[in-house]
Amino acid sequence: MGKEVLPERRKKERVVFQERRKEERLKEYNEITISVISPGKNIPKGKIIYNLIEDISVHGAKIRGNILLPVDTLLQIDFTLETLQKRITAIGKVKWIKVIIKDKLCHAGVELVDTPSEAAQIIKDYIQQRRKKKSNLPFLIQAKINEPKS
Repeated sequence: MGKEVLPERRKKERVVFQERRKEERLKEYNEITISVISPGKNIPKGKIIYNLIEDISVHGAKIRGNILLPVDTLLQIDFTLETLQKRITAIGKVKWIKVIIKDKLCHAGVELVDTPSEAAQIIKDYIQQRRKKKSNLPFLIQAKINEPKS
């Protein structure tokens, strides 16, 4: 009898996602208020407190809330970044949605469009400042740990 040949094990397929973001985002939570600009069915009118921005870049943000906003919904977004006391207003368009807990929690990816150049520059400067501060953090922790005891 010949030698039995076993089928090759299938290699696990890896799904590779292409990053579509134009810039890296800063992961930081900031409270926001949104107003729906574009008309639509079953979308609340007026201001909505949409809980948080979970991450932000000059070109977009991931927001969290309890109201499902349809893709392509235009929004006015008002927020204050953590260490700044200046209110920023931007126009955003919902690009994707994800329900986390039905009727309680959802995420939306929002592309910032028609953002005033002053607001975009404030966001860009803030992100650079926060990244610089975070990149210095490990050194500061290490320096504190390695301090000689008196």
